[in-house]
Amino acid sequence: MTLAALIVPMLIACSAQNSGSATTSGSDTIPPEFSVDSAWAYLERQVAFGPRVPGMPGHAAQLAWMDEFMRARADTVIRQPFTHTASNGRTLEMTNLFARFRPGERNRILVLAHWDTRPTADSERDATRRAQPIPGANDGASGVAVLLELANVLSRHSPPIGVDLLFVDGEDYGPDEPDMYLGAKHFAATMTGYRPLYGVLLDMIADQSPRFPIEGHSQQKAPEVVDRVWRQAEDLGFGHVFVREHGISITDDHLPLNDAGIRTIDIIDFDYAPWHTLDDDLEHVAPRGLGIVGSVLTALIYRGG
Repeated sequence: MTLAALIVPMLIACSAQNSGSATTSGSDTIPPEFSVDSAWAYLERQVAFGPRVPGMPGHAAQLAWMDEFMRARADTVIRQPFTHTASNGRTLEMTNLFARFRPGERNRILVLAHWDTRPTADSERDATRRAQPIPGANDGASGVAVLLELANVLSRHSPPIGVDLLFVDGEDYGPDEPDMYLGAKHFAATMTGYRPLYGVLLDMIADQSPRFPIEGHSQQKAPEVVDRVWRQAEDLGFGHVFVREHGISITDDHLPLNDAGIRTIDIIDFDYAPWHTLDDDLEHVAPRGLGIVGSVLTALIYRGG
């Protein structure tokens, strides 16, 4: 049995054949297939690099891999290198990767995730282990895995709108907020004329029992985007995963974008026990959330955003 068989039957029913999307419009459009097997393989590949902490070998290896991957698929790929002097005195070299599909299209959406991982396991019960970097299977690799498989879909099937995939660096350096969300802050500060229809942030979506309540800041700052995404999930039969419940408010990469005028929501399952521990590894994640989130986003894109 393949990993795709782990996704509920509704996912298969709502997927297109590999030949491409149907010619019908709006909610009747059958989107291309989003491969959960492929997304899961990309999650595993990231974890195999080791911790993706700025300055560590895994960070450089993943950047090179993602850059090559996206240049083979996207119409335009832009590197955004930047530096940050952390509170510990270290000068960090970081890079956002911005990949664009149909860059000339005015109507477009943004999907983003952070690709770096936490340099310290500060939520470890054993204080002697807290200085170690986390593997980041969920907190880092999961959102990126979906973006990479979306790039495959977009390269094979021209979308009806423009789509931008943003891989932000420096979200999780920490330990405190002045040293976090760095890539999103840099993007917001430098891309002042950039105005997509809306943005969707993916963070920690590979819990073994995925469940996405509505994040508080998302509901406050972009309620119409929340409704659009949750309605699409419900249309696909995933209302039991994208639940119409108000979750906690989480400071994350979507806040700098909202402050810059890009109405952005956060799809996040914060009920994840290994968060910021050394147990954020392959044994504590699963492919199901990747397939559900990826299918919802694919349907949104190919039904016109």
